[in-house]
Amino acid sequence: MSAAARCFGKYGYDGTSIRDIAKAADVDAALVYRYFGSKQGLFEAVAHHASALFEPLRHLPLEDVPDWILRLAFDGPGEDEIPHPVLTMLRSPSREEAVARLRSDVTEIFSEHFARRLDGPDAQVRAELLAAWALGMTLMRLAVQTPALSSVPDNAVLPYVRKAVDLLLRPCDEREETEGDCRCRWGGE
Repeated sequence: MSAAARCFGKYGYDGTSIRDIAKAADVDAALVYRYFGSKQGLFEAVAHHASALFEPLRHLPLEDVPDWILRLAFDGPGEDEIPHPVLTMLRSPSREEAVARLRSDVTEIFSEHFARRLDGPDAQVRAELLAAWALGMTLMRLAVQTPALSSVPDNAVLPYVRKAVDLLLRPCDEREETEGDCRCRWGGE
C-alpha cells in the first residue's frame, strides 16, 4: 500500500496505473488486482489508511494537541516517502468523493468526538475551526509551499501554534451583543 500511496500522492489518481504501482512495489500487477480488485479499490484502501490520521484526537490529552497539530502540518514526507495523507486524499479520482470523505472524517473526529472533550459553548465550532486551521496550515506548507511556512523550523512556529490552539480549546465567557467581541476566560486578550 505504501507504493500505491506514493504513486497516488505524486501523480494523482488519473496519472497512476496499477502497472505503475506494481512496478513501484516490485510485484506483479495481477497480485494487486487479486488483493484490491481494481485501482479504485486500492485507492479506497489508501484513503481509508489516510483517514486514520485524525485518530489521535480521540484520546490525546488536550495539552498535547498543539504538538500534534504541528506534526500534522510540518512533518512532510521526503521525496521518496509516502505523501502526506491529506494530500493523497485530495488527489482522489473524484473531487466530490474526496470532499465527502474528508467531511466525514472531520465531522466524526472533530465535530463529534473532539468537541465533546471541550468545555463551554460553541465546542463544535471551535473544534471545526481547529480542523480548518490545521488542514489549511498543512496545505499551505506542503501543497502550496508558501515561502515562510515551507522554510520555517518547527521550533519557531510552535509558540504560535500553542497560542492559537489554546484560544480554540478554551471557551469565551462573554460576548458583547453589539460587536460580537469575545473575551476569553483567561484574560480578555
